[in-house]
Amino acid sequence: MTQEATALSLGGLTFLLTVIWGGPLIRVLRTLRIGKQIRIVGPERHITKLGTPTMGGWLFVIPVLLITGVLNLVSILSDVNILGNSILLPLVVMLLFAGLGAWDDQLGLRRERGGEGMRARWKFLIQTAIALAAALVLRFGLQAPSLILPNYPDVIDLGLWYVPIATFVIVASCNAVNMTDGLDGLAGLIAATAFAAYGAIALLQGQVFLVRFCFTVVGALFAFLWYNAHPAELFMGDTGSLSLGAVLAVVALMTGQWALLPVIAIIPVSAVASVILQVAYFKWTKGQRLFKMAPIQHHFELVGWSETQVVQRFWLVGLLAGMIGVALALI
Repeated sequence: MTQEATALSLGGLTFLLTVIWGGPLIRVLRTLRIGKQIRIVGPERHITKLGTPTMGGWLFVIPVLLITGVLNLVSILSDVNILGNSILLPLVVMLLFAGLGAWDDQLGLRRERGGEGMRARWKFLIQTAIALAAALVLRFGLQAPSLILPNYPDVIDLGLWYVPIATFVIVASCNAVNMTDGLDGLAGLIAATAFAAYGAIALLQGQVFLVRFCFTVVGALFAFLWYNAHPAELFMGDTGSLSLGAVLAVVALMTGQWALLPVIAIIPVSAVASVILQVAYFKWTKGQRLFKMAPIQHHFELVGWSETQVVQRFWLVGLLAGMIGVALALI
């Protein structure tokens, strides 16, 4: 079986297994009332989403961890260049950020906290600590290529600067995907497209282990979207969005093509930019708003787009951006 066929088969297998256990997971979350106190940030019509089960990120995180771990165990142990081909780093990063997100989601369910999760500074510190550890492994363990630029023949060695830069990329990516969440299907579609794009880039570079991992994530996300499509039966919560953003950054860093991440992940980048611009403009004008609401997906809802229109149009932009990113990697 060819590498491409194996990767696509893994995506299909993951999709089937994830869809099968999605229904029971939703019933368990409803029984435990996971979502009863969920805080909705968005237009007033989102009030109908109150009570929808959250922490749904486990729906795709657990299958990815199990399938990737089992199928790669033999090759990891038998490969002479273990660190060079190890898929353990993205798995560990996904698990740690999913755990952090689940903790945040759990705190947000408490009535006395009014739907608020953990304090932002503590969340940021933990994110930074995990990202720093991952950056050190990338630099000194996996010896990942520092930086590959389109139409430039050599790998650019960033030296020790790689560690703080990689740390920033991971933290920024996890929060960007987190800000993209909020509409049914949006974060899942955007993340699946980005992983497919980096799967293609990894294939071009001969990183077979990353190709398989990326398409395993894509298959799991498609299964999640089965339940997250409008009207959503399940939200990924911080459990899903933080883990997806962090592991996407790790994959990008492992390919060395992380400079393409702002292109491939244009929608998450736009969400972050809209929040930064909104806050800056609000302070500069002493109370005026640049957008009707930030992140930017809510602005378009308030100007008259339906939720489905926002998701589909944003996904089309994300799909085009992913295609451009792969094209740049080919140069």
